[in-house]
Amino acid sequence: METKHSAVKSHTLGDLLAVARERAVPVVRGIPDEALAAPTPCADYDVKALVNHLFQVVVEFQKLAAKGESDFSSTPDRVGAGPDWRERFADETARLVAAWSAPGAEEGTAGAWQMPARLVGSMALLDLTVHVWDLARATGQRYRPDEGAEPVLEQLAGTVAELAPTARATGVFGEPVQVGEGASAWERLLAQTGRDPYWGRAGGDEVAE
Repeated sequence: METKHSAVKSHTLGDLLAVARERAVPVVRGIPDEALAAPTPCADYDVKALVNHLFQVVVEFQKLAAKGESDFSSTPDRVGAGPDWRERFADETARLVAAWSAPGAEEGTAGAWQMPARLVGSMALLDLTVHVWDLARATGQRYRPDEGAEPVLEQLAGTVAELAPTARATGVFGEPVQVGEGASAWERLLAQTGRDPYWGRAGGDEVAE
């Protein structure tokens, strides 16, 4: 009988990243220029800064998939580099999927951290999922990990649990946010990263759609 853990492992990171990309690209394409200075659920980033950060993750984690070295010493202003940044983001996320779909990408260790490669790739998956929700909430768009994304959420639940102690100690995650007993798996995942799942909620809108 297949367990939940084995079911998650049966999905390659390339598969999971492809699902996340399908949801990310429309959100980024839907960001209007006038929203670039708007605040986001990440207190340290406005929309433009968060797009630049996510862009950097997408580019640098391609290198990590090939067992190369990443460089996060500075964040290039890819949004400011030209009006085609939305399509460049779509192109780079396609390259990210291809990089982590390549034979051997999930094997061994990756990066200066020498962490298991699948965990490293899952960090990119986390950013491509959670930061896209951040951007959707900040710009009034709807985002939900709808049908077909359950394996992504299962993978990320394990990733967040594994990373949380170090991530909270270094300020990457905030302290967990309390949610009600009826909270969805998605809301609980957001809360474990220190996000308020109800950030920007207006009226009776669903938190993530």
